[in-house]
This record gives sequence, C-alpha cells and structure tokens, in this order.
Amino acid sequence: MGRSRIDDCELCQRERQLTFHHLIPVTLHTNRWFKERYSREEMGRGAMLCTDCHSAVHTFVSEKTLGRDWNTVALLRSHPDIGRFVRWVSRQQGKQRCAAPAGSPGRRERARR
Repeated sequence: MGRSRIDDCELCQRERQLTFHHLIPVTLHTNRWFKERYSREEMGRGAMLCTDCHSAVHTFVSEKTLGRDWNTVALLRSHPDIGRFVRWVSRQQGKQRCAAPAGSPGRRERARR
C-alpha cells in the first residue's frame, strides 16, 4: 500500500487525496517511554487522512501528546478541537483545500496551553 491515494478520509469521510498519518509520530519511535509501551507494529500504525484533517491534527496537538493520548482514529475524533474541525470540514464542498474555521487556535496559541 502506498502512502498517498484518493479515497475517503478516515476522519471527515470526504473523498480526497489522502496522506498517511502515523498515530504515534515517527519522531517518537526511538523515545524510551514509547519503546517500552508499544511494539514496532503498534508504532507503525496509521490512518489515511486528507490534507485538511492531517494539518488540523498537527495544528491542534503536539507530537508527544498525539503519541501518548490521541493515538487512535477514535481518540482523534473525540478530541474537542479536532472533532469540531472534522464536523466543520465534512460539510465543506469542492475540491480545494479548506482553511480552518475562524477561531481555530494556531500553532502559537496551542503551544501556550
């Protein structure tokens, strides 16, 4: 299976060009905490996401927090900001990439939380 294809996004369910999202970010695969808790197979798990949802995931949650607390598609959907974004973006029409809705925190605002 390739790392990019056109299909339904696992978060918003829109048919889009998809990219592979590592549920435990690759930057954490050598971290001892993760190596002690997850197998190599578990760390390789991922989800096929559209670029809108993939960008939103990385905008709203830091990599370490993604790996520790939000490492399944179901958990990502239950995240307050990601869930709100997914509900919003799933209603958008057209093939263009969508900008985040007004009021979505940016990277700087997220880092201060």
